[in-house]
Amino acid sequence: MAVAVELNHVTKAFDTTLAVNDVSLKIEKGEFFFLLGPSGCGKSTFLRIVAGFYKPDTGELRFDDTVVNNVPPHQRNTGMVFQNYALWPHMSVAENIEYGLTLRKLEKPERQEKIARALEMVQMEDYHDRAVNTLSGGQQQRIALARALVIEPSVLLLDEPISNLDAALRQQMRDEIKQIHDRTNITTFYVTHDQVDALSMAHRMAIMQDGVIVQVGTPREVYQFPKNAFVASFIGETNFISGKVQHAANGTATIETPVGTLHSKTVYHELTQGTSVQCSIRPEALIVDSNGSSSAENRVNATVTAVNYLGRVEEYQLIAADIPLKAVHYNPGTEAKKPGDIIQLAISAEMVVPLPD
Repeated sequence: MAVAVELNHVTKAFDTTLAVNDVSLKIEKGEFFFLLGPSGCGKSTFLRIVAGFYKPDTGELRFDDTVVNNVPPHQRNTGMVFQNYALWPHMSVAENIEYGLTLRKLEKPERQEKIARALEMVQMEDYHDRAVNTLSGGQQQRIALARALVIEPSVLLLDEPISNLDAALRQQMRDEIKQIHDRTNITTFYVTHDQVDALSMAHRMAIMQDGVIVQVGTPREVYQFPKNAFVASFIGETNFISGKVQHAANGTATIETPVGTLHSKTVYHELTQGTSVQCSIRPEALIVDSNGSSSAENRVNATVTAVNYLGRVEEYQLIAADIPLKAVHYNPGTEAKKPGDIIQLAISAEMVVPLPD
């Protein structure tokens, strides 16, 4: 049965390094929760605390209402999938999956039934007797997932499980992992540095920096309303234009910048006149509008420095008042811009997000 996972003021240090620094967080029962952050931010330590491989120095870890700080990993009923899969190469597929069931002293008929069900769940029914070391990376990933699921865990822990796969397999495994979660409703905690994994799969996500949780929210909330410039740049691509607030009131602001005055209708920080800000503007918000047909409130003149044609989109590298910008033009058609072209960009005030320095 799935459980809620709650950390209350948890700290974990290694020598003088605070890998997890006074973190409080609750993952709801049955939730698909992601933890993101750059390498070295503490996210894998966080995961290993939940798994029981590390004990918190301070604070409490609860599964539902039970404090599990001192409960060993094998008694927590967690299933874990590692980045390198951690399969036993000398065992068959079935033997790898069976291992956790054997430790739980289940009878052979029950073990066989659960193995068959787990293989079906990951669409690997025909690989029961195969040697693990003959499988591809994607197939091994599925077996590692089946081994974690077969014990019917209360919490499923995934540590960058698809980072070793190529792009096409990654998308396929994203879909399959999400479908498995939808069917099983297991509380799932997924650690990654890949924003696409999180944006496409998570119910909620947390962004971690230097051992601290910076922001928690749904993918849409975090992408559209980042707490600070770090979050804005880590989750998706963005352009930053620095400026000073001229006027702010009722969720709107007027900001003086090197590219001209920008108007924002997406103000959710406390801003006053003279506040220094970084205006975060996503590439898709920069609309190429050289003929002036858009009704967007903001206009910026820019020079094209490079063009990348990607089929359904065209990416423009631009320069405006010595500030490098990136724009994404959808359905570009046959009329391509070229380096040296001077264009006008239209930017909706809803897409200008001022973040205090």
